[in-house]
Amino acid sequence: WFAGDDVYISNENERQEYVLNENGIIFVGNARYIEARAWYYGQFQDLLNICLTMLDLSLYYRQDPAMDVSRRGDPKYVGRVISSMINGNDNDNGVLLGKWQGSFHSHENPSRWDGSVVILKKWRQDNYRPVQYGQCWVFAGVMCTVLRCLGIPTRLVSNFNSAHDVDRNLSIDKYYDSSGRSLNIGKDSTWDYHVWNESWFIRPDLGRSYNGWQVLDATPQEQSKG
Repeated sequence: WFAGDDVYISNENERQEYVLNENGIIFVGNARYIEARAWYYGQFQDLLNICLTMLDLSLYYRQDPAMDVSRRGDPKYVGRVISSMINGNDNDNGVLLGKWQGSFHSHENPSRWDGSVVILKKWRQDNYRPVQYGQCWVFAGVMCTVLRCLGIPTRLVSNFNSAHDVDRNLSIDKYYDSSGRSLNIGKDSTWDYHVWNESWFIRPDLGRSYNGWQVLDATPQEQSKG
C-alpha cells in the first residue's frame, strides 16, 4: 500500500486479490480438459513465524547470516530464498518433497492437498522435515501463501502443453534413427501442464520497463547457481 515500497501495486482490486485473498483456484489438467481446483492459501492463519523460520533455515542464512538479514527488504532476494525453501532438494529443510511417479501409499498423494496451511503446519510439527509429497501446483500454492504472508503480491500461472528445455537452445529436441525409430537420448520433455508463480515488484537492477510481474518457480527441476 505504500507507494515507496518495491512491491507497491496502485490498483486496489489487485491488492485485494494478490495480497489479501486467502482462497484461489489452480488450473490443472491438459489443454483439452482444464480442471479448476480450489486452493486455500490461508496466509493469515498464524503462519508468519513459520515463514520467518523458513528464511532462517535457508542455506543463504546459514552461509552468511548478516548478509541474508540485510537483504530481506529486497523482494528479488526473498523470492529466490523462498523458491529454494519450498522444495526439499537442497538438504535445506525445505517444505515439500516432490514425487511424480510410483506409489504414494506411504505418504500423501499430491492430488489430495487442497491448501497450504496444513502443509506448512505439518512441516513445523515434523521438525522442519520435508512433507511428502508435492507436485508443481502444490509447490506453487504453498509458495503463494508464504510470499503473500510476507507482503509480496503473488499469483499462480498455469501453462498447458508445457515444455522443459534442458540445454537452453529454446527448442524441444527429439531424436530418430535412419529408420524413423525414436531414440531415447534427449533429456528435453513436455508435460500436460505446469504451474508456477509470479510476484509483483520493481526491478531497479534492470530498469523501469521490467517492473511488474516477475516469474518464480519453486518446482525442483534443475539446480540454480550450482
